[in-house]
Amino acid sequence: MNMLLKAGVAGLALVMASGFTAEAKTPKDTLVMAWVFDDIISLDPAEIYEFSSSEYMANTYDRLVVQDLDNPGAIKLQAAESWSASDDGKVITFKIRPGIKFASGNEMTAEDAEFSIERYVLLDKSPAFIMNQFGLKKETVKDMVRVKDASTLEVELDAPYAPSFFLNCLSFTSAVVDKKEVMSHEVNGDLGYDWLRTNYAGSGPFVLKGWKPNESLVMEANDAYWGGAPKIKRVLAKNVTESATQQLLLQKGDVDMARNLTNDQLTAIASDKNITVAATPKATLWYMGLNTTNPNLAKPEVRQAMKYLVDYDGLANTSFKSIGIKHQTFLPEGQLGADNETPFSLNVEKAKELLAKAGVPDGFNITMDTTNKTETRLLSASIQNTMAKAGINIIIKLADNKTTLTKYRASQHDIYIGQWGSDYQDPHSNAEGYLMAPLAKRNVWQLPENEKAVLAARDEKDNTKRAAMYMELQKQALETSPYIIMFQQIETAAILNNVKGFVIGPTFDLNLYANVTKE
Repeated sequence: MNMLLKAGVAGLALVMASGFTAEAKTPKDTLVMAWVFDDIISLDPAEIYEFSSSEYMANTYDRLVVQDLDNPGAIKLQAAESWSASDDGKVITFKIRPGIKFASGNEMTAEDAEFSIERYVLLDKSPAFIMNQFGLKKETVKDMVRVKDASTLEVELDAPYAPSFFLNCLSFTSAVVDKKEVMSHEVNGDLGYDWLRTNYAGSGPFVLKGWKPNESLVMEANDAYWGGAPKIKRVLAKNVTESATQQLLLQKGDVDMARNLTNDQLTAIASDKNITVAATPKATLWYMGLNTTNPNLAKPEVRQAMKYLVDYDGLANTSFKSIGIKHQTFLPEGQLGADNETPFSLNVEKAKELLAKAGVPDGFNITMDTTNKTETRLLSASIQNTMAKAGINIIIKLADNKTTLTKYRASQHDIYIGQWGSDYQDPHSNAEGYLMAPLAKRNVWQLPENEKAVLAARDEKDNTKRAAMYMELQKQALETSPYIIMFQQIETAAILNNVKGFVIGPTFDLNLYANVTKE
């Protein structure tokens, strides 16, 4: 960390420790963000699968292809300069863009791209399933991903999928890591996993300079970036879990941007002429996952009753007025086949009838794992109150997001409350997540009939028929699933007016800093 950056970090720390009594200016060449990123578990692209770490990856690594922000739903080339499909559709060939260099100085070749895809599969972390669905398994991946020459990579698929489906999946799982750098840190055949969880081996517009879990994340501009150096020299993100504190820091000029303001705070700053609020609907949903290994949550009538015990409209008109829209199906508005039906509203008497039918007329006690994030705490408090009206007494277990996610992934929860975003702009992403894995797995609700229907919808070539199949899947999920989906996120960022060029993209990872400038 250079001296100027040390001064910036130290200045921010001093201001925060002082109780915000002294006005401070952020460095002109540094974007300073107040942001909740306590969901970061790992910085290894082969393990990254959460919101904040995915945003980090999008700004620090090149992927073979990415979503095109100017044409949502379409694919844009990044580390690849071209791609082509064989006549039978089973082999996709990529040409690596010449002149890309990693932070180490090593030049990117097809061997790096091959190694990176193999790592996703061989390490078998959360995003591995995206590649597994094309037949890329531990036993096969080294034969199916092949280097043809220094700039040419072939990926063989087990069936002739629509190329757009494969490329959409690859847009999340093709971050190219520096093979030489990573393997120089390999221990006991771990493919450099232990090292890369907290270090960096990429070629993106920003390079990692420091990460303190639940505290700070620092990225510095890659002046040698093949696509042009970022306009800002560095980005300093400070984990500020209290949205009221984020507002205070922003209005005093101690940060340039507040990423997690609630509706109340957004309303409060609406008349502040020094601040602009950027907002974009995201393919991200707020939901509760109900673990069906809990005997009460295993009963469909109980799950249905709980869907009548959320004050959707009250929350939509208050806490979530500026940051979410009421939504109850697993496909976000705007995706093929999305069903915007909202059949559930707060109905305590209906819920009591269903609980009686399930054999628990007096309700029960249960736990909910809740993060420190302000929106999550507001949701959990409201739900705790309305569930109690039917005798369901929720004991809230508050922890940082890293802790709750780890517990959720191990299916050690009763109720988990959080967000889920589409990995790519195709309905299969959420259909698979909610009905097959990983969410269905975490909530122990993997049904063979669901898997069969999801795969049939994925492979349907007629888009009209395909949309109808997703509509049917959503209607069934509304009735029986262990998910209480409540809101589609509107992501906001409150930004000082001297800061320009911050991009909020349509998917959870594509919030980009490379074009940020400060006047």
